[in-house]
Amino acid sequence: QVQLVESGGGLVQAGGSLRLSCAASGRTFSSYAMGWFRQAPGKEREFVAAIRRSGSSTYYADSAKGRFTISRDNAKNTVYLQMNSLKPEDTAVYYCAAKLGEVYSYYSGSYYPSYDYWGQGTQVTVSS
Repeated sequence: QVQLVESGGGLVQAGGSLRLSCAASGRTFSSYAMGWFRQAPGKEREFVAAIRRSGSSTYYADSAKGRFTISRDNAKNTVYLQMNSLKPEDTAVYYCAAKLGEVYSYYSGSYYPSYDYWGQGTQVTVSS
């Protein structure tokens, strides 16, 4: 069992930055590939970024490329999402997710039913 707790969300002006953190319980964090997803009001949950267990490879949605960076610290059982140049359309609840095993491509990383555990989400609001 893995528990995920996100933090770092908030209100920011367009063009600003936020860093989200997701702390995982347990001693097997490095056994899980990790992902970030988001859901805006009235919209479906969408993929943002994913990272391999070792952190050696990362995958991004087109909307996140060049602006967001996913990283992880296995010693701290934490995954991060650095978000720069934020836009009003980035406003959403952001969720981290853990997948037992590996992600091998954008497609395996973005397929949200394959994730085993989810956090409660953190709200990100970008004002124009």
